[in-house]
Amino acid sequence: MRRLLTSLMIAVALVNSAPAFAMQAVPAGNRHAEQPDIPGASIRRTKGTKSSFDLKYEKVHELLATDRELMSKIRKISSAYGINPIHVVGAIVGEHTYNVDAYDRLQAYYVKAASYAGESFRFSYDGESIDDFVTRPQFARCKGKSDSYTLWSCREDVWETDFRGKTVEGTSFPNNRFSAVFFQPFYAGQTFGLGQVNPLTALMLSDLVTRVSGYPKLNEKNAGAVYRAIMDPDISLAFVAASIRRSIDDYKEIAGMDISGNPGLTATLYNVGNSRQRAAALAAKNRGAGATVWPEENYYGWLINDKLDELKGLL
Repeated sequence: MRRLLTSLMIAVALVNSAPAFAMQAVPAGNRHAEQPDIPGASIRRTKGTKSSFDLKYEKVHELLATDRELMSKIRKISSAYGINPIHVVGAIVGEHTYNVDAYDRLQAYYVKAASYAGESFRFSYDGESIDDFVTRPQFARCKGKSDSYTLWSCREDVWETDFRGKTVEGTSFPNNRFSAVFFQPFYAGQTFGLGQVNPLTALMLSDLVTRVSGYPKLNEKNAGAVYRAIMDPDISLAFVAASIRRSIDDYKEIAGMDISGNPGLTATLYNVGNSRQRAAALAAKNRGAGATVWPEENYYGWLINDKLDELKGLL
């Protein structure tokens, strides 16, 4: 009953936050006739494991097709966040096709998560912890933002404008993403678990996940708790669904476009992130434009739309 009420609250919030301009439903299917180029890093990573994208796709498809418990969890969490479960399926399939290999069964993800339970580490760069870093005066404009999504989005914006690739107060900062610099204590490009959730994404979505699913709020001062959350399959699924919910909301509220009928687009945004900034860029393109500029899928989302009928068969 609590989840039903929460889903209704989300729906009401969407109505109240809808943009003043007319909402446009993004057409189904791919905008590209052929799959966009796959990044070299993904190609090298897959070759390094002596596998192929086709084999990895078949492996994750088999996991989903044979694990009734997992599919039940996907349907349940999707309902709680008011989204079609095909979006969660698409995100998981894309991650395990292009970024990591799927385990043969759900239990293996629980075992892997348990192996990190005793790890002790923190989010930092060059000896400066993230909680100290965000007290710098450049982040003053983020004060007062109480929701975790707006707070960490603001901090990410400050990173991009004031620190990325610059030398500030004697410290040279890398020309790289905020999440890659401060939130990957083991190695670059690191995401973990069933949903391959990025730690910064988890911090951004923490309030929504706490509100809908009841999991404890995450804090940047406790990196271990963040990793335990994104490694645990049950909690990870909540963050996957929350990420997709947020992407759909961002495109409705900022760009006036409903992408909920195009799983390839939600998969693309799950892959590339920054749905808020991307929605704003799309809105800017469409201001004063003659023909509508539609959002486009990348290689990751293209696969999901291309395999959509097959993936829907899992549900």
